[in-house]
Amino acid sequence: MQTRRLKTLGLVITDGVGFRNFVLSDFLKAASSEFDKLIIYSGLPKEVYDAKEMPQVEIKELPVFAEPSTTWFWRKTKEVAHLQLHKDFFGIKDNLLLNKSTGSSKRARATRFIYSVTSKLHSEKFIEFVERRQIHSLSAHTITRECIAYLKQDKPDLLFFTHQRPPYVVSLVAAAEKLKIRTSSFIFSWDNLSSKGRMAARFDFFLVWSSLMEQELLYFYPSTSPRKVEIVGTPQFEPYVMPKYYMKKEDFLATLKVSEGKKILCYSCGDISTSRNDELYIEVIAAAIEQNELSEKVELIVRTSPAEDSDRFFFLGQKFPFIRWNYPDWYLARLDHPEPWSQRIPSEKDLKDLRALLMYADISINMCSTMSLDFMLFDKPVINPVFGNETNELYNDQRFLKFGHYEKVVKSSAVKLARNRKELIDAINFYLQNPTEDKEERRNLLDLQIGKPLEGTSSRIVRALKEFSEFD
Repeated sequence: MQTRRLKTLGLVITDGVGFRNFVLSDFLKAASSEFDKLIIYSGLPKEVYDAKEMPQVEIKELPVFAEPSTTWFWRKTKEVAHLQLHKDFFGIKDNLLLNKSTGSSKRARATRFIYSVTSKLHSEKFIEFVERRQIHSLSAHTITRECIAYLKQDKPDLLFFTHQRPPYVVSLVAAAEKLKIRTSSFIFSWDNLSSKGRMAARFDFFLVWSSLMEQELLYFYPSTSPRKVEIVGTPQFEPYVMPKYYMKKEDFLATLKVSEGKKILCYSCGDISTSRNDELYIEVIAAAIEQNELSEKVELIVRTSPAEDSDRFFFLGQKFPFIRWNYPDWYLARLDHPEPWSQRIPSEKDLKDLRALLMYADISINMCSTMSLDFMLFDKPVINPVFGNETNELYNDQRFLKFGHYEKVVKSSAVKLARNRKELIDAINFYLQNPTEDKEERRNLLDLQIGKPLEGTSSRIVRALKEFSEFD
């Protein structure tokens, strides 16, 4: 009688958002029921995991990766060539322009050389050639050898990367390729294909949010076989249907010292790299409240970005003491890292706070953020203020309306855009009086962007990974 061979899944968690999506969701529980062994290869310190809560999971901390200059050159060439190839897409063209360098450093000069070369050479065949050079450049690297040693010892049937873009996953991909271990990746965010550069490396299989994302993947990566792509939804929203993250309304109101009976406006911030006008928008809303320009008495809650500290909003807290602030409960686990933002780790408390905010706020206001989808999942109206353009002195955030992922939001009519102060105040007053308006449009947009129900997301992902591990 033949004995069934044990199946091992290697889960690669690169950053705090991956931790949120795949550790704080139901994923580990679902994976442990389908795979005989589960190993986390972690780009985060081992101490961030609660070993008592996951006794069935082995955790291996990956060494911190400093990208060698040669590998950087090939990766940068690959990314810029990808941007050159697809610059007809507005978001990709925007990234192409932003990545140009005018400095005098060695890397800046190398970047200009790369732009010059890729302006002429940027076919898919050329990009794949450069990618092979990138992988080969790491074949003898110390960290690659460490990764090979890990994988030889563990013998995973499949490596699952929770993010397809970080450059520090390439050593592990190179090790898996050398040992002929299958790799799979989750497309991390709704804007990663139509607005960003090339993936960090090649993967054998992909998990995507929706049919729309599958179409984008097959377009931008034409060598990908449709048979190796699975639509699963996204685990970042799964905590919104998990009982452990539910908070009663009275507890939420008490936590943020919010008055009972008033409607709640929530302004959710981006980080300063892309959402530089947040302070202006918060000030406009707060001043409107102070000057009684809104049709109802409201509370204003501001949730800052987990990717940065709150220093830039200090003056607003002083000027408008009635604003309630929700600072994401994410802590910095490691300072000595090439990308420190990736080492910010969320708590279960923060997920409870966020879910309560989504449940009990009445209107969401944000600058073209994924948070638009979060609030729509709770059927809340959304306003996107975008005052900046090419002619005024503000940071040009109106350009984001032309990015592939957000252009679909604009065309859906699921949100109200506010291009100036009057439009923002009018939109708030409209939704205060008509909270169910645009309900159908919001639902249609969610169906387009998130292809599956929130319930059972982790189980769908695990079933797809099991099929990938047995793919013939």
